[in-house]
Amino acid sequence: MAEPTAPSAPGDGIEPAEVQPSWRRSFRDVLSIAVIVVGVVLGAAVLTDLLPDPVRRVILDTPIAIVVLIGGTAGLLWRIARKPRGIGG
Repeated sequence: MAEPTAPSAPGDGIEPAEVQPSWRRSFRDVLSIAVIVVGVVLGAAVLTDLLPDPVRRVILDTPIAIVVLIGGTAGLLWRIARKPRGIGG
């Protein structure tokens, strides 16, 4: 009759497989994000090209892209900096 094995204790060097991401999963995640980003950029370029000339000139000749990037970055940083509710009391 086999003896039951004791569960592994924290810190004994054995960790569950789901805690240790493999390089394949990381590569797949990075590749997925890269494909999405390239798709969004190409989509924006096509949409800009389809706009009427006066609207396209406004978009290309003014710093509207810079304003959008600054606003998006500020929004993302604000979201990251917020303390999540329910964590830490």
